[in-house]
Amino acid sequence: MTLSHSEPDTGKERAGVSRRGFLGYVVAAGTLVVAADVGLASSASAAVPSAPQPPELYDLNDALTDAGLPTSQLITVTINKDGSASFEIPRAEVGQGITTSTAMIIAEELDLPVEKVHVTLAPARPELLFNQLTGGSNTTVSTYTPIRVAAAIAKQQLLEAAAILLGGTAERFIVKGGVVTAPNGKTATYGELATKAASSTTKQVQLDPSKLKGSNEFKVLGKPQTRLDALDIVTGKKQFAMDLDVPGALPTMICRPPTLNGTPKAVRNKADVLKLPGVTDVAIIPTGVAVRAETFGQCIDGVRALQVDWGPGSVEGENDESVLANLRRAELPLAVPKVPVLAKTVEADFEFMFRSSAALEPYCAVADVRDGSAEIWAGLKSPIVTQGEVAQAVGLPQGKVKCHVVTGGGSFGHKLFGNHAIEAAQASKAFGKPVRLMWHRADEPRQGRLHPMATSRIRATVLAGNVLTFEQRHTSVETSFRHGLGEMLTSVATKLPTGLGNLGVAEAVFVLSQEMPYNFGVVDQTLTETDQRFNTGSMRNVYSPDVGCANELVVDMLAKAMGKDPYDFRMEFLKNDKVKGVLRKVAEVGGWGKKMAPGTAQGIAIHKEYKGASACLVEIDCRPETVNRKVRDGVTGPRVTKAVIALDAGLVINPRGLEAQIMGGFADGLALALTSSVHLKDGHFLEASWDNYFYTRQWNIPQDFTAIAMPSNGEQPGGAGEAGVACSVAAVACAYARATGKVPKRFPINHDDPIGFEVKSFVPPVPESPTDGLSHTY
Repeated sequence: MTLSHSEPDTGKERAGVSRRGFLGYVVAAGTLVVAADVGLASSASAAVPSAPQPPELYDLNDALTDAGLPTSQLITVTINKDGSASFEIPRAEVGQGITTSTAMIIAEELDLPVEKVHVTLAPARPELLFNQLTGGSNTTVSTYTPIRVAAAIAKQQLLEAAAILLGGTAERFIVKGGVVTAPNGKTATYGELATKAASSTTKQVQLDPSKLKGSNEFKVLGKPQTRLDALDIVTGKKQFAMDLDVPGALPTMICRPPTLNGTPKAVRNKADVLKLPGVTDVAIIPTGVAVRAETFGQCIDGVRALQVDWGPGSVEGENDESVLANLRRAELPLAVPKVPVLAKTVEADFEFMFRSSAALEPYCAVADVRDGSAEIWAGLKSPIVTQGEVAQAVGLPQGKVKCHVVTGGGSFGHKLFGNHAIEAAQASKAFGKPVRLMWHRADEPRQGRLHPMATSRIRATVLAGNVLTFEQRHTSVETSFRHGLGEMLTSVATKLPTGLGNLGVAEAVFVLSQEMPYNFGVVDQTLTETDQRFNTGSMRNVYSPDVGCANELVVDMLAKAMGKDPYDFRMEFLKNDKVKGVLRKVAEVGGWGKKMAPGTAQGIAIHKEYKGASACLVEIDCRPETVNRKVRDGVTGPRVTKAVIALDAGLVINPRGLEAQIMGGFADGLALALTSSVHLKDGHFLEASWDNYFYTRQWNIPQDFTAIAMPSNGEQPGGAGEAGVACSVAAVACAYARATGKVPKRFPINHDDPIGFEVKSFVPPVPESPTDGLSHTY
């Protein structure tokens, strides 16, 4: 099922499941294995009073969902002989909790306990094409219906088998906890029925939509569920890439160049490094010099000891201001005249600096490249593309490369790319031995993926209490989409030398995701991208944190120009009921409009994306005694003292998981507004590791924090993984402007403060292994 592509999204409930029925397959197997074939839904047309923006008609989630539908029948639910169900989800679990929410979906339709549904991560499967990309908060949106249909068909087949075994008709059976009870009192478990319901040949079956449970029948969905892997995570039992026991795979790290994207030319002291304790191998690979040793500490010693001749990097001698000047040269002019007759013009210009998208888990992968084959284990959100890139990097056919997708410790867009897996494969091939490769944390902000620097210029015109035009020109360092849509064809197209393929994807993502949910007359938002020299990617929420922050600051400026309260102004001009609902909620819970002390203020902002809506209210303290407070090894500045954030995600699968995503989104937004960025100087990024990359810390988090998951509604789940970021950035920025009386121009707000850390060396590229960790605890 997809939403109508011709009716604008007003926040009101849309038509539900199509009545035409669902097709599925019973796959030839020893026990019951079923698959859904959802197909492409038809569109309905409806008249709309004004021309909507593209995302109101067909957004990025629609595109990603439709792309995956043709191969939805290749995703199967298996009923096992012990009565449990198994499912390989073709997406990456990177902390967002999709293995738990997916288990809940299957458990609901099968009437099984959640604990009896085993969800694992599918390896790279090229036949899935566009159906194995994890991104855009799309996992649950796109897989919800196919998984439900597959599970419902499985139940249908089990009941038909039960009718033969127990007698009677399936419609009169009672199913509870995986046990089928006939009217005559006879019972059979799913385990007993699994073999009998199996088929020796693959056959097509049809499912009446009425067999899918309605939301009023849900017993599992919509109920708070603790993550099924939570205990394993906190007890250390959970297996991440560096925990896997792959025989012979020794720790491996890379000595990286002193400037961005420099290349290794020669190693002057290889023999000396090989004599160091524990070091087994040293070899040049395209991105640096790989060192393999018995321990990671010994790898670090080897990396530090290396004497390498380096080729130039991609931005030699460049700094923040020179890159920004290059962006300014690429900006498109604003089209609306600056001073229309009789109208008032509101204009603003914002700058967003480079930010790291590194996750808590550094880039890491295990690789074994020997005997004409390669096997990879890593957190991968585009495993099909990585499989092809690894094959190319080590000179093998793609079919000779196995890519196992391992749960990742975070991503934020980082693991859309397989750099870690490619490096591990290259090192393994060079050594002829398996490796356990891990990036040093100092490598992440200096050589890893970044959220690109950007500018956003806005001009709006106001006349007679109305906004006549709203024009935005967003100009950015290129955002790399060279993973394509998760398969090799689009990935290759985005890598063409002209850069036009990547730009085409970037423009499509921008157009299908950016939306101004206000009645602002003629709305025109455009993207210009330039400068391909940096390693960038789709950091969490992609364009929206920057675009949305700029938009909402200007909304506050428009409200002020009209002499209206920021909340009242938004409620007057918003055209979407869901957005109004979350805005109303945070204003109510947060106590919008209360009197604040000088130097403090409230800020409020909204965002619409991912089939839902979010809003955030914060209170900020910008008084000198707060801004200038001292924190060891950290930055201070303004302090957000209170935050209320609400998210309407439509049909809610797991409220507890949704609340966790809301909290994480706010932490990201707070950092992007105030503290987290990297500084480019003389071709180097200065930050290295988390001790001097100032993501949100304990001393930044508001003591008064409320996350609100709006009541589940409708039949369509929305995305939650990224939805809370943009409104949080914007709310903090708006609060800062009201508290200081000055609209901030550059983000994060503290970027131009004196560097609050001692810059680590570039040669050697990593610091010494710590030996006194306990002395640094609080």
